[in-house]
Amino acid sequence: MLDHISLEKVLFLDIETVPHYPGFDDLPDRERKLWEKKARYITGEGESPGDVYERAGIYAEFGKVICISVGVYRKREGKGTLRLKSYSGEDEKAVLQGFSALLNQMARDQDLNLCAHNGKEFDFPYMARRMLINGMKLPAKLDVAGKKPWEVPFLDTMELWKFGDYKHYTSLDLLAAVFDIPTPKDDIDGSQVAETFYREKNLEKIVRYCEKDVLTVAQIFLRFQGKPLLSEEQVTSATEF
Repeated sequence: MLDHISLEKVLFLDIETVPHYPGFDDLPDRERKLWEKKARYITGEGESPGDVYERAGIYAEFGKVICISVGVYRKREGKGTLRLKSYSGEDEKAVLQGFSALLNQMARDQDLNLCAHNGKEFDFPYMARRMLINGMKLPAKLDVAGKKPWEVPFLDTMELWKFGDYKHYTSLDLLAAVFDIPTPKDDIDGSQVAETFYREKNLEKIVRYCEKDVLTVAQIFLRFQGKPLLSEEQVTSATEF
């Protein structure tokens, strides 16, 4: 499976997002009214718009990107390594600009693919929307308007696992478990990112969590290709690629 794709032609990635404001009471009037309308579709019995505001981070219109972690596979002297790098911080535009610069640099390779778990539904469109909101020009790899399906350079490990079964959803953690890959959820999980960012102010913990997800996506991709997993010694941090 996926034998036609070289690992060195794949940029593995994951993003972490949070609500745009620390809490519902911090919302400006206009955005509060808009969130109240949005919340009608996600509140359960007895819940108010404020009760579900912690979920605002999953919507690009109400959230922001605080971390983008990427992984690149390189082979040197017969040994492969996954090099990890993260762009993170409170300044969302700076985070997006850092990633955009990398993407433009790497996109000189026309065969480059972007790979994430549930990336087609979340990571890729979220980043593109937030870039536009921040007044940025989209990198060519994210500017897919008008492209034919086979021209879009997106790989999605969740979609690949579906094998055409559109109703099937599999979390990254579950897919890692069935392939006997160490779990990335040993510190925090997605539901705790906003609290870790706003209350604990522990961005470093979020970055570690995000990079573990990138490693897990890469390991799953290797399993799809029928190749052995990367060892700890084959995973390194990088300041540049």
